[in-house]
Amino acid sequence: MISRRDFLQATVAASAIYGASGVGNWSKLAAQQALTQDQLLDFDTFGNVTLVHVTDIHGQLKPIWFREPEINIGVGAARGQPPHLTGQEFLNYYDMKPGTPHAYALTYLDFVALARSYGKMGGLDRVATVLNAIRADRPDALLLDGGDTWHGSYTTLKTAGQDMVNVMDALKPDAMTSHWEFTLGTERVNEIVAGLDFPFLGANIFDATWDEPAYEPYKMFERGGAKIAVIGQAFPYLPIANPDWMFPELSFGIRDERMAELVQEVRDAGADLVVVLSHNGFDVDRKMAGQIKGIDVILTGHTHDALPEPVMVGDTMLIASGSNGKFVTRLDLDVRDGQLMGFRHKLIPIFSDVIEPDKNVAALIEKQRAPFQAELDEVLGTTDTLLYRRGNFNGTWDDLICNALIDEREAEIALSPGFRWGPSLLPGEPITREDLFNATAMTYPEAYRSEMTGETLKTILEDVADNLFHPDPYYQQGGDMVRVGGMGYHIDVRAERGNRISGMTLLKTGEPIAPERSYVVAGWASVNEGTEGPAIWDVVESYIKQQGTVQVDPNKSVKVTGA
Repeated sequence: MISRRDFLQATVAASAIYGASGVGNWSKLAAQQALTQDQLLDFDTFGNVTLVHVTDIHGQLKPIWFREPEINIGVGAARGQPPHLTGQEFLNYYDMKPGTPHAYALTYLDFVALARSYGKMGGLDRVATVLNAIRADRPDALLLDGGDTWHGSYTTLKTAGQDMVNVMDALKPDAMTSHWEFTLGTERVNEIVAGLDFPFLGANIFDATWDEPAYEPYKMFERGGAKIAVIGQAFPYLPIANPDWMFPELSFGIRDERMAELVQEVRDAGADLVVVLSHNGFDVDRKMAGQIKGIDVILTGHTHDALPEPVMVGDTMLIASGSNGKFVTRLDLDVRDGQLMGFRHKLIPIFSDVIEPDKNVAALIEKQRAPFQAELDEVLGTTDTLLYRRGNFNGTWDDLICNALIDEREAEIALSPGFRWGPSLLPGEPITREDLFNATAMTYPEAYRSEMTGETLKTILEDVADNLFHPDPYYQQGGDMVRVGGMGYHIDVRAERGNRISGMTLLKTGEPIAPERSYVVAGWASVNEGTEGPAIWDVVESYIKQQGTVQVDPNKSVKVTGA
């Protein structure tokens, strides 16, 4: 007799053939080389429960370009496993062909040409249309938001998240969790939460003084005759990756024991299905799924991965829904007698030229943007280069920012954080103020200028490298590798802590970075309170206006081995 675990694993394995997940449907689109809204939304309704997942929207109300990563290195048990596959390896793994709609949406291959063919993606008015279709088919579907929602754009910064709150309210989520939301400060977060019509979940967020839960840990729902527990897991490393002085009242952490207790608590309360709405990041969630029994589904976020099939870890299904509003996941589940018996899954690509915008949400979006439209539309310059960010190492947006820091702040070396958020821009396009803020909008933007020794620079690089490439996912506490301008280096991602970085070189002269020598370093987004300097967007705007047309040369200064 086949076990439930083997049955679910076999369902994932067969999904491309039988259409249990979105790959089979996308293959049909690829063969036709034509996209229609009906095809994108086509779904063979299944079971009695529907989950809809969005995550990491980062303030993007409108359609955007977003190039997926070229380099996404997995270490330890994650080496060579999804989501650590890119380009042709990704296509081979999922049996997809280059040049097709899914190759454009899910990889970086031939991105510029395919972008011009298939158009922009995302737009919350298009997401609304998808939600309307799902709810027409399954009226009691649960919409779950994985966080990083109230952050990442000009209007979100200027309204302290209110533009996203207003638009998301129109989409009617059933629950959300969080990360960058807390960089608005605890007071602002609590002000927003008090007005939400749905729970703001964070089982791992505690009052730092009283060591007691600060937010609702979970919510029980009745859907399709089943009791569903949704447990929220906020980003566990907020006080490390972001300024802890913005939320000093709170403590975070993975808190495995707490999660295990809650899973048991909701099971004892009669939950037939246990869902974790997580902002841990994929590899952390993969480990958590192996550590904690009783979780049926983890809706994962933070690392911006978009996977066209679930990943099974034992009996637990991991779902990754991308970022920036590019995708919506629909997951239909057969939940009977307290067990998950089967599923159908589709990662729905939001091709904005194909999906008709919902008129009411489109009007609401324009209302949020109207007070700022002149600023958003102001052209600062033009780019001759594809500007993108996503990837383990420097993207061209980061190189542009580093060039601006070196020129405008009269520095030898520039450091830019390894953020994953920020849409792309195609060659030949104007760079507007909106585009610039899409890559820089945050609440601690000061561009510092200081002196650092070569030894300090190596320590910084080693610390970030360990954050990113530690073989234990529970020690991976941030984004991607810090971006460096004016300096090259070699990194061995498989080396031990403190021994990954070598060959540090000052690019201007070609001389090795001397441990004892001081260098003038400019950077931004320091987590230290009281950092002084102009806002990063002012620094980059000045640089772009002086350049007129921006051209960013390919970055060959970082040599990677061990991947």
